[in-house]
Amino acid sequence: MVWPDPRGGPGPPAGRRRPGAGGPEEQRCPPARLTDFGVYLVTDAAATRSRPLVELVEACLEGGVRAVQLRAKELETRPLLDLAIALRRLTARHGARLLVNDRADVALAVGADGVHLPGDGLPVEAARRLLGADRLVAASTHSVAEAERAAEAGADLVVFGPVYDTPSKRRYGPPRGLEMLGEVCRRVSVPVVAIGGITVGRLGEIRAQGATGVAVIRALLAADDARGAAAELVGAWHAGS
Repeated sequence: MVWPDPRGGPGPPAGRRRPGAGGPEEQRCPPARLTDFGVYLVTDAAATRSRPLVELVEACLEGGVRAVQLRAKELETRPLLDLAIALRRLTARHGARLLVNDRADVALAVGADGVHLPGDGLPVEAARRLLGADRLVAASTHSVAEAERAAEAGADLVVFGPVYDTPSKRRYGPPRGLEMLGEVCRRVSVPVVAIGGITVGRLGEIRAQGATGVAVIRALLAADDARGAAAELVGAWHAGS
């Protein structure tokens, strides 16, 4: 197995270097771009309509997506590792960030940019101890209190939702709505990414609440033209900035 070079991707946040790092290859993104994901793609094999996931992710990257969360809870460790390697290579090629859902060990093994913690996953503090200061820690949250706790514990960003109704988030109860999204954005000091039922037509009202980005699954992975859908969503988000 040929392992990806962890330095081949966008790398850790600006101002942070791995011990002994140096040279032009170790330059990092400017601080303002650290968690400025804009459109954050979350993988879900069930949303692909039986099409190859890696090909769809590549299409989304070609459409302008610059942050991907590998979420594949159905996979055992070795298949998950293989998929993570493939996505690390793709994201590195496109200058995009890769976060691995829950599995800090897999994130470290493939040189991912960080880990995305579900509500029932590792505590933020534990993930930070494992990953160190070099990598991002994102946290899924579903209430103001959860978002506040994650931010206070050291999360680099919180993903909040579901803001609107969406099949993938119904197990978390009814949609939280724009008002609660706005309250989260006002109460926490880290970037907030909205998730759940995201469409191009809703971007303006999401941005108005203070969100710094949107996380999407079906809007891109289930689209007939994933690249075109990504380009439209990314373009619409940045057009409002």
